[in-house]
Formats: sequence, C-alpha cells, structure tokens
Amino acid sequence: MMEAKEQVINLMEPRKQLHAYHQELTAAFERILTSGNYVLGEECERLEQEVAEYLGVQEAITLANGTDALILALEAGGVGPGDEVITTPFSFFATAEAILRIGAIPIFVDVDPTTYNLDVTQIEERITSRTRAILPVHLFGLPAAMEPIMSIAKQYEFMVIEDACQAFGACYVGKKVGGLGDAGCFSFFPTKNLGTIGDGGMVVTNSKELAERIRLLRNHGSARKYFHTAVGYNSRLDEIHAAILRILLPQVDQWNQQRVQLAQRYYEQLRSCEKITIQKPIAGHIYHLFSIEVEQRERLQAYLQKYHISSGTYYPYPLHTLPALAGIGRSGETFPVAERLAKELLALPLHPHLSITEQDHVISTIQQYYQEQEG
Repeated sequence: MMEAKEQVINLMEPRKQLHAYHQELTAAFERILTSGNYVLGEECERLEQEVAEYLGVQEAITLANGTDALILALEAGGVGPGDEVITTPFSFFATAEAILRIGAIPIFVDVDPTTYNLDVTQIEERITSRTRAILPVHLFGLPAAMEPIMSIAKQYEFMVIEDACQAFGACYVGKKVGGLGDAGCFSFFPTKNLGTIGDGGMVVTNSKELAERIRLLRNHGSARKYFHTAVGYNSRLDEIHAAILRILLPQVDQWNQQRVQLAQRYYEQLRSCEKITIQKPIAGHIYHLFSIEVEQRERLQAYLQKYHISSGTYYPYPLHTLPALAGIGRSGETFPVAERLAKELLALPLHPHLSITEQDHVISTIQQYYQEQEG
C-alpha cells in the first residue's frame, strides 16, 4: 500500500477539466468581452441548439441554474398551488424545493435499494385526485426506471419532469435522459459531469408550447421588451457560461466513459469485501458520484482522511426529515430505504482526471481499513 500522501485525493476536480481548455476558454472570454452582449446572446442560442442535437430533443432552454429549471418546468406544465407531485425523498433539497416554490406538495415514494431511484412499485399507491405530476430523479447519474414511470403517467394523464441535474449524457434503453418525459431539467454547477464556472441550468423538451412558456417565464414573463404577459422570473444564462459549456460539451461522452471505467474498477476491487455493499454496474449510468454502502460510515471517512483521501456523504438527511418540510405532505411517514442510505452511503473520489495510481491508493486504503477492523 502507498504511504500517506500530503496531496489530497479530491472527491471531484472541476479545475482540472477547465485547465485543459485554458486557451479556448481565454479566447471565448475575450470574444464575449468585446462583443458587448453578455446575457442570452448568440452563445446561449448556439448552446441550446447543440444540446438539443446531442440529447435528441426538439427544444432546449438555457436558464440561470438547475433549481430554476425544475421550478419553471413545473410551472410551465400547469402544476400549481395545492397540486401533488410524486417524487423521491432521497435527493438534493432542490427537488422538493422546486415543488414547494410553486405552491405544490411533494408526495414521497421510497427508493429502490439497488438503484437509489424511485421504487416504481410504490408509485400508484401514492396517487390521489390531486396528483398532477411525477418528478423522478436520475440520482448520481443512474437513470430512473422511465418505462414504468411513463406508463403510469400515461394511464393517469400526469406529466413527467425528469430531474436529470446529475445525469447529463446518461442513457436509458439507448436514449439520452432528459427527453424521455415531458421535460428534462439539467444543472451545470461546476461539479456536474458537464459544468461551468458558476451556476447554469437548462430545460429540454419535445413540446414547442412548453418551451415557449419557459422562455417567457425565464425573462420576467416578457417576450418583447417592457411588455409582460405573465409574472415570471429572472433566470437567464450568462454568455460566459454558455461559451464554456459549448467548449466542454464535445468532451462529455469521453469524460463519462472514463467515469464508467473507474467505477467498474472500484466495483471489481471492492466487491469481495463483505462489509461493503456496492451497486452493480448498470448500462447507461454515468457516475456523477460513486457511492458505497457501509455501516459506521464516519469511521471509514475519518480513516480515509488520515490518508489524505476526500469522501462525501449524499444525502445525510432525507427530504421528509428536514425542518423546511415540517408539516408538509403526509405526517408520520417513514421511508426505510432512503433513511438507511442516508446513514450508510459514502461517495469515493471519482472524476475523469483521477489517476489509476490515485484510485489504487483509495482502494488499498479501504481494504487496509477493513483488514485492521478484522484484526
């Protein structure tokens, strides 16, 4: 095993991805600075076209961030106060926050213990006369079970909005996520598989009507200057961010494949450890995060830190347990799988610039930890 290294092996390394394109990024900055057009300009239009082509959808609408993407997709789809939206309790807060922001109510369904995504077998029992939409999350880059979700939605005439904020480039049955439901929402936060140097978001859809409504809402409800037909938002993407994303977009498939290869190495090297539970590799997963299930997670995390290895906990508080959701939805509910995962999941370093030497150090450190525990 390698000796402890002073240089930390980070969970994510967005800086390295950007540094490799320093020359192209600098040229883009200079081009935009001299253009005098800094918000919703040509770079945004081209990014929308290029992402739509990449994902195989008709429409792409750039927005200020992924949370706004969820909010505007829900509102444009007609979901409003008092409506219920079925979703997962095991996600980042923005998933539920977006539902609450438009006055709707998140109705949680526990997650599948093998995928960490919505357990589709429990969805129908959560449907009421107030249900208007299903909001599945493609958690950690693994697509949710969209075929049964879409089947249920069609039967009950619900809309489906994909929270694909962690899953840019992921595939479900050969199709890119985002274009499988009525709308798909993406985040371009720096640590995402495709990210910029700040916030950024997007909604994609095959509905021209939905796209036009979102474009209206993102710009203060105005399709032409000073004439407002709706109460909207200020959710416009800056040209700098759009230019960065256009430069990085052609690399995302290669980066995702590198993530998959590293994830497979983790799986092969660690699956024999009886104290660890690991997701089996699933086609289409692009591993925004690679997490293992371990008891007494904090002990392993501290041990890794001792050897200068970063790790992360996603998400230690299931959404239904948060103070911000107190009194919302159906009181007294428990979601055993989500609650267990919140206590046991530990994310390991994984990004396209993680070297094999670094990954082997992570693996051998984990193996050594459990050997010491057994001794």
